[in-house]
Amino acid sequence: MIDFSQSHFSLFALPEQFALDGKALDSQYRARVAEYHPDKFATAADAERRLSLQAATHINEAYQTLKAPLSRARYLLLRHGVDTQEETNTAMPMDFLMAQMEWREGIAEAKASQNVDALENLAREMRAEITALEDTLALQLDQLQDFAAAALSVRKLRFMEKLDQEIGDAIEAVLY
Repeated sequence: MIDFSQSHFSLFALPEQFALDGKALDSQYRARVAEYHPDKFATAADAERRLSLQAATHINEAYQTLKAPLSRARYLLLRHGVDTQEETNTAMPMDFLMAQMEWREGIAEAKASQNVDALENLAREMRAEITALEDTLALQLDQLQDFAAAALSVRKLRFMEKLDQEIGDAIEAVLY
């Protein structure tokens, strides 16, 4: 049966790093799910059925954690004993805070004027910013092993993902 104590990376036979081969993750996920799918254990004893259900749940949780860059970074930092302090440490560099204010103003203006093109441009720009920050996280975690800087980057990424969601919500509100 499955070893619940192994890392999510080990579960999917992947190197323990931020930069991840998404296709390999998807492939390993499908293989593991097929191996432990509860339907395969439908006629097994109760204990085996429960274990297969627990294994399938564990596999799904591990997959969701590794699939999303923000949760993958959090998980890696946790594996290195680093708390990202997202709930308690709201300190950010001034330039980042100023950029956040500009983004919010841009979103508010585009939403108020019902300008979908402006919102879509903001969405593209935000995705580019998020991608650049994810590249920075890969460098910080995989090469430099600068976990304090990576924790700050995680906090920044969390802010940016919230803004990205805000832009998406604004587009939806204007369109519908």
